[in-house]
Amino acid sequence: MLADSALAYFLADETCRTRAGGRGRMEFGIVSSGAYIPKHRLARSAIAAAHSWMAPALKAQAKGARAFCNFDEDSVTMAVEAVRDCLADGPERAGIEVLALASTTLPYADLSNAAIVAAAADLPKAIRTLESGGSQRAATSTLLQLLRGPACDTLLVASERPQARPASVQEMQSGAGAAALRLGCGDLVARFLGGASLAATLADHVRASDAEEGYFWEERWVRDEGYAKIAPRVIRAALEDAGIGIDDIDHFVMPSLLRQGAAVAARAVGFAGKMADDLAADGGHAGAAHGLLMLASVLESARPGERILLVGFGQGADALVFEATGRRPSSRGVSGALARRVETTDYLRLLSHYDRIELDWGMRAESPEKAALTNAWRAEGQLAAFKAGRCPACGAVQFPQLPCCVSPGCGTPRDRFAQASLADEPAKVLTYTADWLSYHPAPPLYVGFVQFENGARLYMETTDAAAEEMDVGVPVAMVFRIKRIDPRSGFRRYFWKATPQEP
Repeated sequence: MLADSALAYFLADETCRTRAGGRGRMEFGIVSSGAYIPKHRLARSAIAAAHSWMAPALKAQAKGARAFCNFDEDSVTMAVEAVRDCLADGPERAGIEVLALASTTLPYADLSNAAIVAAAADLPKAIRTLESGGSQRAATSTLLQLLRGPACDTLLVASERPQARPASVQEMQSGAGAAALRLGCGDLVARFLGGASLAATLADHVRASDAEEGYFWEERWVRDEGYAKIAPRVIRAALEDAGIGIDDIDHFVMPSLLRQGAAVAARAVGFAGKMADDLAADGGHAGAAHGLLMLASVLESARPGERILLVGFGQGADALVFEATGRRPSSRGVSGALARRVETTDYLRLLSHYDRIELDWGMRAESPEKAALTNAWRAEGQLAAFKAGRCPACGAVQFPQLPCCVSPGCGTPRDRFAQASLADEPAKVLTYTADWLSYHPAPPLYVGFVQFENGARLYMETTDAAAEEMDVGVPVAMVFRIKRIDPRSGFRRYFWKATPQEP
């Protein structure tokens, strides 16, 4: 499924240099990569213990921990963080022409999720956006499509927050996360060598548009008919397109919720090398985003000249072949995202954050949350991109931007302010309070003043914080999160929160 200005993308003007198909084409590939995995990790043993009275067999899968979203995270917020990581210390974002967002768990069915990501990541206003979904290979299909198209400076981000039925195998295996790739020419992390795709109606699982979790078919049948037959056909076609053989592949990257699913496909094409880490031990399967997460992980350590085969499976298959250049992504990446973790055995916390149980939060939780859509538009630059105003007369930095400078005796009009982004500005906790009385989905509510290095000072909410991490002077980073959800319209107000900075 393609949405927004997808047509405009495919009719891109001549400023995008079109590549010819086949070998000998202009070098085009991955310029940089980024990743985001939620900080919270739930020990799988806690899930198995909670269901031991009715599903004791889950104990066999109780190793490691799975990532899960905080109450204020969704596929949009994770996509923003992955894009920010991808663009860290890279080429200027002003040249980005296309943003593609792939997911099967986006919060809006009829409102541009990609536009929200673009605004929060402070991407160019003239950017063309598209969204893809409807399959677990939404990200790999979109990646192949972008690499086959005009050689534009493009961002692809895949983000997923899978839901799973309690006590299911999928609940044990699932995770959450996002990965972003910047595609273009020039100083590449990996060159694109070739690829192939195949559509098929084989239903390994089904999730209706109004359902929260999917229905999974019998594993052996999916392995035998899908991974052993469909995937190998596409892999062979991709290798032929790249002009190489399976023995030339160094890294086999294929996400799979099925046990040994990727290994079955690898054996069917004669691959005997090392399989890429599936990130299951400390993260879990992140749906349509998982292939790009695994690819980003491989790119962090791939040596010059090593070939990478990426396979996506779901109602058909995609296969893409890359050659690593040896240049390392400058981002935090997958390894950094996995290292940023807090493990818990609080299974009920996961159920609450994923709306699987309804808790009695008391009368304080009954306040109205009607969203002001007009204000969301009028203050878009401040709310989405977190832009403060810098007074040209006295130098004061203020947020929100009021009609005139608030410095005593100044009063310079706002239309003369310079814009100062707070999203990446270094900051520290100036004051804080742990509030156990106000309603908060993950108590306590940490609020207080944050002092920015550029002089701005703002009363903010702090998220993803443990008690031992909070103190005056603690460095904090800004993260894009859900602020409120209007229960009537479903509109989500996003804004920025502080979170303790990793050492």
